[in-house]
Amino acid sequence: MLVNGGIDIPNECLMNTIDTEKMSTNGNLLGPTQEQATKASAQSDWRVCAFILLLFIVAAALSAVRKDVTRGFDEVAHASYVAQLQRTGEVWPDLNEMRMLDPSSFHFTGARNYLNHPPFYYELLAHLGPNLEGHPEAIIFYRLLNVAFAASGLAALFAIQFVVQLPRPAFYAYVIPLACIPILAPIAGAVNNDNAAFAGGGIATLAAFKLLSSGNRAWFIAALCGLIIAAWAKLTGLLLVGGMTSCVLAWSFWQQRLPSRWILLFGLATALASVPYIVLFVQYGSPTPNTLGQITMVKTGAHAVGWDSAVRMSPIAYAIHFVWMFVLEWMPSLESRSALNYAALSIPVVATLLAIVGLVISARHMIHGSASPLDIVVVSGGLAFAVTFAIHCAFGYERHIAYGWMLDAYPRYYLPLAAIIPLAGISLLSAIKPSRARAILTGFLIVGPIIFRLIGAPLSI
Repeated sequence: MLVNGGIDIPNECLMNTIDTEKMSTNGNLLGPTQEQATKASAQSDWRVCAFILLLFIVAAALSAVRKDVTRGFDEVAHASYVAQLQRTGEVWPDLNEMRMLDPSSFHFTGARNYLNHPPFYYELLAHLGPNLEGHPEAIIFYRLLNVAFAASGLAALFAIQFVVQLPRPAFYAYVIPLACIPILAPIAGAVNNDNAAFAGGGIATLAAFKLLSSGNRAWFIAALCGLIIAAWAKLTGLLLVGGMTSCVLAWSFWQQRLPSRWILLFGLATALASVPYIVLFVQYGSPTPNTLGQITMVKTGAHAVGWDSAVRMSPIAYAIHFVWMFVLEWMPSLESRSALNYAALSIPVVATLLAIVGLVISARHMIHGSASPLDIVVVSGGLAFAVTFAIHCAFGYERHIAYGWMLDAYPRYYLPLAAIIPLAGISLLSAIKPSRARAILTGFLIVGPIIFRLIGAPLSI
């Protein structure tokens, strides 16, 4: 039985496979004292989550107010996309014809916009907010709107606690790593479609847990809605959230936990989520078009640092470089890192390795028929992450060979599945018997992200 204050419980109970509320109501198996303690613990968890979410919103809002539009996350390009739609009224613009705003005046220049995303996120912003062209002060509205997107995604991920009902140490080992993601608050305070993808991913992840726990049709619909939101924001949203959702639902259908008639609805939602990229493929020959703006940006950037004339890397060398840059970009820095900063990078690396062990443990539970919702989501998300990462690396290598380009490894693309790493860590914790080792591991999962957030880089964007 789940008791607050420890995690010495069977794995099948850890993830809410037993409905304690129903047991208390129908079977009177929980005494009044324990039921009151459970409710008090849930209320305490709500307060902790609300407090952390409030801190996040304040940090993101401060970043929104203070940020230079030219510093990080391609904000000028994203704002230019919005302004382009406001000026032309187009529903599906020609990506080759889009132009960039001047970052100081917000008047259009002759420079081509290099973004190649579907227009839905930008259409939403264009209709909700004031005119951007010629009004640089209007950017604050769009930034705060993005804070709301990111906060909704984080709130959805925090709400998973009230499905799985983690005991207190594991609860902190889950929410603190999420709150300490270095790039989350800064990017939330910027105009960027990663925020919409993160919101969709958070909704889909929460819905997956609720669906696996209850089989409720409303959560099935919510999972599909989260998929569509993330997919329509950017292609990695489709790959990540679509991959995780597909695996969760495929397992559920295979285990006959969901009505087979829902398969058609799932297929329709997946097709709807994929439509923008089918259109882009038909229109440009690729779901991520090499538009004129993209080619100009890549060629100019590669030439500026001499990459275009450098000897190209082998596939293995590039894969190693890609992973290293991925680690560095987990906390972007505008200044040279010190030895302490580089040493701190070992914290997310170790956390990821521990998560891989947790994923293997969850996979074993699935193989042996003892899988909990946690196990299913962790394995599904891990597979989606791995496949997307491989595709991402191959895409980057293709551009490296063609242009010498070296800057494609951005961890922010993976924010839609931000919960998978800490959840896999929880899977590992649940498999370790009470011991000094488990206490140390729990402490690392809680304190490590805080330390990294403080010393991971001399300056975070």
